[in-house]
Amino acid sequence: MTGLLEVKEKLKMLYSRYEAFILPVMKFLLAFAVLNILNGKMGYMTRLDNIAIVLIVSLMCSFLPTGCIILFSALFSLLHMYALSMEVALVGVCLYLVMFLLFFRFSPKDSLLVLLTPLFCAMKIPYVIPLAAGLLCAPTAIVSVSCGVVVHYLIQTVVASGPAVKTLGDDGATAKLRLIIDGIVGNKEMMVVIASFAITILVVYLIRRMSIDYAWTIAMVSGAMINVVILLIGDLIYDINISVVGALLGSILALLAAKVIEFFRFCVDYSRTEKVQFEDDEYYYYVKAVPKMMVAAPTKTVKRINTQRSRGNERSVTTERTGSRRPGNYGTAGAQRPRGDYRSGGKSITIGSTDSDNQNVENRSDDYEELF
Repeated sequence: MTGLLEVKEKLKMLYSRYEAFILPVMKFLLAFAVLNILNGKMGYMTRLDNIAIVLIVSLMCSFLPTGCIILFSALFSLLHMYALSMEVALVGVCLYLVMFLLFFRFSPKDSLLVLLTPLFCAMKIPYVIPLAAGLLCAPTAIVSVSCGVVVHYLIQTVVASGPAVKTLGDDGATAKLRLIIDGIVGNKEMMVVIASFAITILVVYLIRRMSIDYAWTIAMVSGAMINVVILLIGDLIYDINISVVGALLGSILALLAAKVIEFFRFCVDYSRTEKVQFEDDEYYYYVKAVPKMMVAAPTKTVKRINTQRSRGNERSVTTERTGSRRPGNYGTAGAQRPRGDYRSGGKSITIGSTDSDNQNVENRSDDYEELF
């Protein structure tokens, strides 16, 4: 466990250091994946099904807010619908406007869920979304997830009705509208999935907010079980042909993903839980403190030892070798005299200024006698 915590701290340090580069790359990859899936599933407008256009739009989205990815994705899907039929595009515009108003009214901060929900549904791993939304978001995330589910089934309906729409021709505008609207409104599977995801998000949120030990683990297990149960009940009532094996395997994969989210977001040590009680003039307080599991990331310290003698050391050695002498009685013979300039008869003599001067002190002893 210590090794995993060290890896977690290293990843956090890496992200905090290179956040300005990591976020644009992640936005680029998300936009590229969403637009490619749209072109692969629909592909009615061949001009958009071009890797150069997808790369340019993805690069633009990497430097723009996340909501712009939603905007470009909706624009791509509407252009494909328009290439199929103008009536289909009209239904898509009306549906997008309703979802836009609901989304920005209740959960504008959960724009990422609107993208990830149809993306994960297309990748056959949709059950990760309600568990992750319940663990990380507020109950208002139900609106964002529901909008993502509607977008997924709208695209499925358009793709399934594409051949019939083409055969109707330009004269069957009413028939085209009825075909798409009936495919959306009468889609029982979409209603069951929306209800299942909404209840799962609410249950997971309520349980993980409780002050009980292992609240997040209990919340994710309960959410996965409730999700499967609601899907099976909906399958029995409406006969929507949901794969039981796929639901079970998807729920297990969702649990694993939820455990990874818990490790990075809510890693605590329940064995060191403390309960504190105190009071003031008006209230009694009962506090339960659960410490986080943290470990400092190991750091390498490089110590350099320089064996060369610095200039300061050379200077100090020189100072010790040629330092100032001990003061003495300058009037007696043989006593040391301080350095300085002395004048005699208009002549100037410097004593002790350099090493060569010190060597010639004995030769100048007669002059010293004359000066002093």
